[in-house]
Amino acid sequence: MTDKLNADKQHYPAVWISDIHLGFKDCKAEYLLDFLNSIKCDTLYLVGDIVDLWSLKRQFYWHPSHYQVLNCIQQKALDGTRVIYIPGNHDDTFRQYVDQTMCGVEIHQQYIHTTEANKRFLLMHGDEFDTATRYSKLISIAGDAGYDFLLFLNRWTNRIRKVFGGNYYSLAAYIKARVHKAQAAITAFEDAAIHEAKKQKVDGIICGHIHHPKIKVEDGIVYCNDGDWIESCTALVEQKNGKIKLLHWSDTQKVLQSAEVNNTATLVKPNKSAA
Repeated sequence: MTDKLNADKQHYPAVWISDIHLGFKDCKAEYLLDFLNSIKCDTLYLVGDIVDLWSLKRQFYWHPSHYQVLNCIQQKALDGTRVIYIPGNHDDTFRQYVDQTMCGVEIHQQYIHTTEANKRFLLMHGDEFDTATRYSKLISIAGDAGYDFLLFLNRWTNRIRKVFGGNYYSLAAYIKARVHKAQAAITAFEDAAIHEAKKQKVDGIICGHIHHPKIKVEDGIVYCNDGDWIESCTALVEQKNGKIKLLHWSDTQKVLQSAEVNNTATLVKPNKSAA
């Protein structure tokens, strides 16, 4: 029975998730569990802010689904998936264990992933670029009062939508997209990340941190942000041909963006199909 269930799962060479914020009340752990249970992968990258130690210090909160996420990740490691963890700023305590392996999980400060198309991607959480964003306070993650208010609106909007049969919708992302200074900060972050990729002579960069999922190609560099599981419910996946896709996974699933990263990197128009 287990073998049959595994055979039905979508297989990817690599999967990237970040900014789960376990221990924070707005973590969408149930959607993440559904995603993790639907896939198999050779390598699972945890690109920071997996456990929100900042939030836990302010107020302890731990839903049973948060434990189930950790258990699911641990089980994947036991089953042979290579799990690589790059701590972020909200779980920076684990940075003292860089270059060590804990419970089968490798911990790194940065990492270079080589795709099936032989393209090299730099992996970083992204808080390293905070100095480049003049308006970083406007996009601070799970700690800023304004951001907490956006998440409060997000929470109640979706409760009301659910009553009337609506699907999950990120009101917080909608509002942020229309705040000019927030958009300026996001652009500055992306520019800093692309600059770092050029500096390290890689083909692309994958990060999280700013809770703004995106794939774009600029100056031959593929910039990928895997988003978060607070607002966006998104993950990056690599297909066997080396194509990288950005997936949204809530009560609906769809491809948001994808990029061909073979000889020449090109952005592919999203097809809105189910993942």
